[in-house]
Amino acid sequence: MAKVRGAIVVDIEKCKGCELCIVACPTQVIAMSTEVNRKGYHYAYMANPEACTGCANCGIVCPDGVITVYKVKVSE
Repeated sequence: MAKVRGAIVVDIEKCKGCELCIVACPTQVIAMSTEVNRKGYHYAYMANPEACTGCANCGIVCPDGVITVYKVKVSE
């Protein structure tokens, strides 16, 4: 049986660093970058990609819709 892993893509130039995605993530995958985008905001990124389940909570709570969630089947 194939296992499902998740992955997110954040549009870093549109991310405002509100951190709602961090609170919504049940597996603590997302963190804020120490770098800033062109607007001066710290942006979200996948700090722990192995733990992502693809639950899409982050994409749902993002007020600006800058997070895209993917689910990928991986063989064990």
